[in-house]
Amino acid sequence: MTIAPTPNYDDALAAPTVTRMTDIVMSEHLNHRGTLFGGVALSMMDRSAFVAATRHSRQTVVTVGVDEVDYVAPVHIGEIVEVLAEVTATGRTSMTIDVTMIAEVLLSGERRLCGTGRFVFVAIGADDRPVRVPQVVPKGA
Repeated sequence: MTIAPTPNYDDALAAPTVTRMTDIVMSEHLNHRGTLFGGVALSMMDRSAFVAATRHSRQTVVTVGVDEVDYVAPVHIGEIVEVLAEVTATGRTSMTIDVTMIAEVLLSGERRLCGTGRFVFVAIGADDRPVRVPQVVPKGA
């Protein structure tokens, strides 16, 4: 009888640096062309950026800007959408979050880039005034 090793959950329990949110595209998410509505995609991206900003700051955060959103390919009904968000820069009270949206065909596993965006959040205190956030070390620094 072979006894399986005890799993090491340390990696799974470590604070993530990238937030990943996954959903499936249903009929209520579609536009008049039968693809993911841009407003729904934007909402998915903003929610993922919100989670990334909150995890980084451990403060109440609000979206203060969407610097850029590019839709580069349509997402079809029944496909999975995976949104990845990462805090890439910080100011005194602000955070810049880069977001990537990937579509995946459920049965084949084919994946493609569908959108990117850059969101800016500010952390606020109980008095609704901006509060300091931890600094992020830029990649490659």
